[in-house]
Amino acid sequence: MSENKLPTIAILGGTGKEGPGLAMRWASAGYPIIIGSRQEEKAQATAAELRQKLKLENIHGMENSAAARQADLCVLTVVQAAHQSALEGLKEALQGKILVDATARVDFRDPRPPAPPSAARLAQNILGEGVRMVAAFQNVPAHALKKNPGQPMDADVLVCADDVEAAEQVIRLAEAGGMRAYYAGGLDNALVVEGITSLLISINQHYGVKTASIRVTGIDHS
Repeated sequence: MSENKLPTIAILGGTGKEGPGLAMRWASAGYPIIIGSRQEEKAQATAAELRQKLKLENIHGMENSAAARQADLCVLTVVQAAHQSALEGLKEALQGKILVDATARVDFRDPRPPAPPSAARLAQNILGEGVRMVAAFQNVPAHALKKNPGQPMDADVLVCADDVEAAEQVIRLAEAGGMRAYYAGGLDNALVVEGITSLLISINQHYGVKTASIRVTGIDHS
């Protein structure tokens, strides 16, 4: 990949609630996007829908493993029940890549903080040291991602990784998608970020909204 060329991003499990919104934001910023799914036809259908909605041609659909191999950077947006099996199936394809794990292991019907270790630490244990793990986007409302994808979002992203350089790449990616992002420590800190999701779900439920998010203050982000 040349220095001037934007990296290709694969959104694995990208046909659910969060994946399409992230795809819309990054595609609008000019990134080549691959929607991944266990079913190639489902990935292609979602990609076609997003191309039509955005009037852009930089979104394609593939089976998850093929998507991972084609991409420079991968983002995992599967439901928590599919987390382990998805990682085990993608282990070989992800070697040498940065993988961003957006998983928050929280039950929407009974939101409580998950037990340790963090989802990203579990992922690192499954994938091994050949994959550069980053945890991010667990707290970003899926509904908000899809609104005005070319415009800034009123939401901050906490980015956790043992590999700070990989985290910085993901921070730049979040900013390209209209979000503010901050390095928040190592992979084990991502457990706390997952727990924040349980708070946001509870806030949404109590106030009858779908877009509660977090904001970091006290840092000059100009």
